[in-house]
Amino acid sequence: MTNLADVEQISHHQKNAEIIARLERLPVTGRLQFMRITIGIATFFDAYTVLAIAFALPQLITEWHLTPAYVGAIIAAGYVGQLVGAIFFGSLAEKVGRLKVLSFTILLFVAMDISCLFAWSGMSLLIFRFLQGVGTGGEVPVASAYINEFIGAEKRGKFFLLYEVLFPLGLMFAGMAAFFLMPIYGWKVMFIVGLVPSLLVIPLRFFLPESPRWLASKGRFKEADQVVKSFEDGAIKSGKTLSEPVVKEINPQGMAKTDWRELFRGIYRKRTFTLWGMWFCVYMVNNAMVTWLPSLYKQHFGLSLQTSLGYGWITSGVGVIASIICALMIDKVGRRPWYSAAFFLAIIPLMSLSVLGAKSAMEVVILATLSYAILQTISFSLYLYAAELYPTRLRAMGIGFSTAWLRAGSAIGPVIVGLVVGGYGIQYVFSVLAVVALIGGLVTFLFAIETKGQVLEKLSP
Repeated sequence: MTNLADVEQISHHQKNAEIIARLERLPVTGRLQFMRITIGIATFFDAYTVLAIAFALPQLITEWHLTPAYVGAIIAAGYVGQLVGAIFFGSLAEKVGRLKVLSFTILLFVAMDISCLFAWSGMSLLIFRFLQGVGTGGEVPVASAYINEFIGAEKRGKFFLLYEVLFPLGLMFAGMAAFFLMPIYGWKVMFIVGLVPSLLVIPLRFFLPESPRWLASKGRFKEADQVVKSFEDGAIKSGKTLSEPVVKEINPQGMAKTDWRELFRGIYRKRTFTLWGMWFCVYMVNNAMVTWLPSLYKQHFGLSLQTSLGYGWITSGVGVIASIICALMIDKVGRRPWYSAAFFLAIIPLMSLSVLGAKSAMEVVILATLSYAILQTISFSLYLYAAELYPTRLRAMGIGFSTAWLRAGSAIGPVIVGLVVGGYGIQYVFSVLAVVALIGGLVTFLFAIETKGQVLEKLSP
């Protein structure tokens, strides 16, 4: 005999399956594009702040008489803050929803960006950068989960990664701002430029709907239905044809209550540790390079500040091109083969620099940029892959926990560079980075799973 609780549970699963089926067949509309850009500002400025501080520091070293250790601490503080924010807000987003978290994190980011303008010492900048990092660290993984939850399986890779292209664009934009504005207006201009678009986007957030997948997972079907219906009505008004939703059986576990421990159980244990390894390796290599190269050009090769910044901008620009190529092709190639090949291919220019001795600036520009661009296709698109590996009940938390390791890799990379350069020489830096890329490639090849073209709920029950 079936009791009332069982009937209600079956009803809940059926309603959830219907919501997902309707979402899966939705076309990409102007409203979705608007959401992608509005939320994507977070990713843009996550990247922008990475290089903003890297380009500001050469002036601050002179102005505030900062030691190399202090410089390393200021850079690391931002990443430590991001690590804290990713874990805390990733967990919070599972409880209170995506939009509530995103509304707070962008306010925290903007407040601390303003504070950086009024920094008066290395310690004050370190504290403000840490708190700004808490905001960006919480913002980015939750934003990634949010965007992924609106898109069907067949369109998810291309749609989401064209959103994630905003990350390398942020890096490139920071390089341009530094090259053209900083020699004239000084280091504060880097924070002013980053502030303006963030302020503009804050009110737009209030017009965004909550994730219907998250609402349905919490049993709030009426609200989820209203959100999906508004997208269906918008698609019809824009002249698009909607196919009949194909309702597929959804695992009841998908709506079950959970906590962080599930990340380390069953099928998710291997996924979690694989993601951690991929995040750590790719960001350790790329952030080590992108934050170190401008200083290398200026101090080691004796180039002018503007030329050094210009070479750094070239690296970021080529990274954007590589990212766009990846966004357009990854749904055809697949995640696992692309990531494995990228890790292994990046080793070639890194080892070439080590063998050749990195004796000229142009040698570094060409080969380091090539390696960076190849790995950039991984670092900007892992947010897509991470979102695919976890169910709705774990998605924001899983992305948050895993991106904590990208922050750790980003913090450790520049420290390792400093130690190796000081003790052995610049050519050995590239050997160390090549070994890290090799480890990342082996982890990916041996343990990563393929996710292309699969419904989120089927991938992650």
